[in-house]
Amino acid sequence: MSTIRLPKGYRFAGVACGIKASEKPDVSLVVCDVPAVASGVYTQNQVVAAPVQICRQRTPSETIRAVVTNSGNANACTGQQGQTDALAMCQHVAGLLDSKPESVLVMSTGVIGHHLPMPKVTEGIQKAHDSLGDQEEDFLGAADAILTTDLSRKVASAEVSLDGQTIRIAAMAKGAGMINPNMATMLALIITDAKLTTKQASRFAKSVADATFNRVSVDGHTSTNDTQLLLANGASEVAITEANEQAFQEALISVTQPLAIALAADGEGAERIMNVQVSGAQSDEDAELIARTVGASPLVKTALTGCDPNWGRIVSAAGYAGPKIDPDRTCLTIEGHQLYHNGAPTAFDEATVSQAIKDQKQVDVQLIVGSGPGKSNHITSDLTTSYVTFNSEYTT
Repeated sequence: MSTIRLPKGYRFAGVACGIKASEKPDVSLVVCDVPAVASGVYTQNQVVAAPVQICRQRTPSETIRAVVTNSGNANACTGQQGQTDALAMCQHVAGLLDSKPESVLVMSTGVIGHHLPMPKVTEGIQKAHDSLGDQEEDFLGAADAILTTDLSRKVASAEVSLDGQTIRIAAMAKGAGMINPNMATMLALIITDAKLTTKQASRFAKSVADATFNRVSVDGHTSTNDTQLLLANGASEVAITEANEQAFQEALISVTQPLAIALAADGEGAERIMNVQVSGAQSDEDAELIARTVGASPLVKTALTGCDPNWGRIVSAAGYAGPKIDPDRTCLTIEGHQLYHNGAPTAFDEATVSQAIKDQKQVDVQLIVGSGPGKSNHITSDLTTSYVTFNSEYTT
């Protein structure tokens, strides 16, 4: 029985062309049967991969026909040849679809600083085009072909009734290392058959990123290739209006939130993740920065690895985050156990709290930093010896 509710008017394929030495799938193709509205959110790194530069130039758009992705090679820091190769990927897809090159978007992920093996890539694109299908297995194949060090595929979907009419949303993502807020070695493609304007697509793409993917970190390293694309082909003929846009936004987040959590949970060497929920800040922006700072702290992450209820590391990280907090009203709870209240530690059984952490794959932390209205959350993974070993042996 199908578990992915695929939007109308899209076809998918994922194939192996030999970019990866493992011979795993490494070329993904998603095709829109009719031109789609598209918008994107991209890396904040100043060192930007060629595919990101092309996508930035081409979005927002009303005429996108396809997204082609290769994995195993980032096509980053590859100079003019990298630009030429990324453009050639778009050109080849466009030729197969009898469309303009500008109607094709491109993403890449993998090792930095190596030129793409273009004969293999071109062959892979042809193979993917010949394999296109509109079934769940085709979608999953395309999702698998964008993975690199991921341990599992990351897909989600939703079917939503808006004003008595049905629209569908589906998404695929990849990422396990170099994950940091504001997009980091994270690729995500969100597709819907709802009808959007370019202005709406841009607004939804940003709000979704801010609410989900930008609240996740693994190692604090921002990538050169981050890309989140939102495509809307209007095949359902259901327009997003002021009356239903909130429901549509909630549906988008319901699809992307589990993918964002999966990115942290699939962090290289990760054993558990932590959801840092901050409240009482002077603004939501302040709360977000505090939560992000706590989540990025190596000492907090290693305490999570050791199931150590080390309240001092969390409270002190909140203190150096930058935004003003009220130390005398600062409180900390981990997995329902209060460890710190109004500026002082409480009496708690360390072994009990440690076991409570150990029992969870997702550890919930509530941090109150004052009496203000600001609140936010951030999801981070632990930092294990496996992460260190993996990244000392793996070239990025």
